[in-house]
Amino acid sequence: MGMHVCMGATLQCSFGAAPSTLGVLPVAGVVTSSVPAATIMDNKPFVNILPFGTCNSMANPMVAAATAAALGAFTPMPCIPVTAAPWAPGSPTVLLGNMPALQDSSKLACNWGGVIQVVVPGQFTSMVP
Repeated sequence: MGMHVCMGATLQCSFGAAPSTLGVLPVAGVVTSSVPAATIMDNKPFVNILPFGTCNSMANPMVAAATAAALGAFTPMPCIPVTAAPWAPGSPTVLLGNMPALQDSSKLACNWGGVIQVVVPGQFTSMVP
């Protein structure tokens, strides 16, 4: 059983320089520890997934362009997450608004090659199987 993730959870990207927080809109109508509970569809850049400082992935076109402009000297650029797919896996048994609940073991892929994971779920009282 994992912890249920909610608004304010701490996230980290494998190519990001800093942690970020998860934003969750109250569309599912479910709260945990007095804040909106997250689902696997809380994956929208700049709505749910905020930037992680600077990006260190050469797959990111801005990093590649800046590195090329610096004559090959690696140059990180501001993080602009691009997350097209939902979090995986979600809870196999708990649904919030017909979507699987987000658990702290779920991962989210960024199109620039990073893997976003939950570091702190935002609460420690509600578990999801």
